[in-house]
Amino acid sequence: MNQVAAGVFQLRIKRFVNVYFIETGTPDEWVLLDTGLPGSEQEIRAAAEQLFGPGAKPQCILLTHGHLDHMGAALALATAWGVPVVVHPLEMPYVTQQALYPPSDPTVGGSLAFMSRFFPTQLPNLKDVVEALPLGDEHPPYLAQWRWLHVPGHAPGQIALFREADHTLLAGDAFATTNHESLPAVLLGIPKISVAGPPFNYDWAQCRASVQALAALEPRHIGCGHGPVMTGLQAMLDLQHLANDYPLPAQGRYLHEPARTDASGVEHLPPPVEDKLPKQAAAIGVGLLLAGAGWLLVGGRRKKRKKAKPQRPGHYA
Repeated sequence: MNQVAAGVFQLRIKRFVNVYFIETGTPDEWVLLDTGLPGSEQEIRAAAEQLFGPGAKPQCILLTHGHLDHMGAALALATAWGVPVVVHPLEMPYVTQQALYPPSDPTVGGSLAFMSRFFPTQLPNLKDVVEALPLGDEHPPYLAQWRWLHVPGHAPGQIALFREADHTLLAGDAFATTNHESLPAVLLGIPKISVAGPPFNYDWAQCRASVQALAALEPRHIGCGHGPVMTGLQAMLDLQHLANDYPLPAQGRYLHEPARTDASGVEHLPPPVEDKLPKQAAAIGVGLLLAGAGWLLVGGRRKKRKKAKPQRPGHYA
């Protein structure tokens, strides 16, 4: 457990994704931001009781967005605690199984893109516990000292939270505080302001604009969906550098044309880019099978010749 700022605590789930416990300012009241991967509920409840005492439960669960690594334990926790899950209205079709997010893009390149081929696309259904974030109020529920910002590009209804009093920013996956393309960096929590989740970024112009909007806040305490807590002037300057020189991928489905979404889900998808890896893997697999078959065939012939070899005169078995 790491402290981001006064009354804000970060818990790393499976060394991969973060959840946050945010005190409301009223004694014993708090909000849970994001819920990690499926199966994380016991770890989160244990951390909550460590912070707030036996039987502790939040006023609500707030999701930065509905990707599986952020909403995985939401249904289990909301049911156990009897509290609502709150999401931006543009996330509602995805977390209620009315729509699927824009497909991930494995052709964008990198280790996370490679692994994205195997990530599930169907999410748990939160329809019985979810509520829409009120758009007419800049403050999230129960968090009067904070305001939320719409930061799309990675998910249509992704939000970030900002507390003006001490310039604390909880940014979801608008960016990351570790190199998201390096599995060792993610697992070890090596700090680095960087692009978050490239294979899931369906609109690169929006991603860049979201980072620029957050950098303009000049945050001094930063927590993201992935990576360690970063604080101080250097963290702010590193975020500003990312905003000023936001790197685009060299290739990918959404590089030149974004997916378009609306209140009901995905409205338009650009055509997919050819993913050569399955064909290459198939070719390698066929080659290995042929090589294996050849090895068995040669081995079988050698055994036959050995068995057929005539015995020398006077030799007895």
